[in-house]
Amino acid sequence: MTETPDLPSAERPRRAPPLTELTLADIPPRVGLFPLSGALLLPGGHLPLLVFEPPYVALLEDALAGRRMIGVIQPLMDPDTDEHSLLYRTGTLGRITEFTEHVDGTFSVTLLGISRFRLIRETPTDQGWREGIIDATPFAADLVEEDPLPINRDLLLNGLKTYLDSRDLQASWPLIEDMDDETLLLVLPMLVPFTPVEKQSLLEAMTLGERAGLLLDLLERGME
Repeated sequence: MTETPDLPSAERPRRAPPLTELTLADIPPRVGLFPLSGALLLPGGHLPLLVFEPPYVALLEDALAGRRMIGVIQPLMDPDTDEHSLLYRTGTLGRITEFTEHVDGTFSVTLLGISRFRLIRETPTDQGWREGIIDATPFAADLVEEDPLPINRDLLLNGLKTYLDSRDLQASWPLIEDMDDETLLLVLPMLVPFTPVEKQSLLEAMTLGERAGLLLDLLERGME
């Protein structure tokens, strides 16, 4: 019996390219879907999760055996049944960058947002989670670095302070004030306690400029 020699590490096939080399061609056409109400994962952002429901533990195990990618998407209330059986049409492809399997079979994972996608169709799997056929083409710009966007930091931070004060919420202001403009537009939409509908609107904003304008509008409306 002939033994196959080990390949040098540089020649071994990778499950997915390094994050800085990802292109549309690396986005899988099918991805397991993780419905999360009120959760927002933007491209470049990080989302920590504790996964304990058996169908989604199975989803993570499947993802870890492959490209380590899952689709985070918000459920949409079905007006006829008052159930979250429907899904929004836009979600975010997340790559598992950290994970810990606990002795009780649950997982702690961190997802890195890669690109948004349109959900074309979904089908159930035998393991209880849903698989989506997705198209990331409308969001190809998520895979390239955008030019810096000038924003009115004073207006944004004052709006944030008033919004949080009106809800008796605290923030780490030295940390926030040290963030650059791009980081502010990434972190604030994910952390501010907007409604699921408002977070979906922020996700679907096509450009950083649109996101910045919507973020300011939501903060101002939240003060009323």
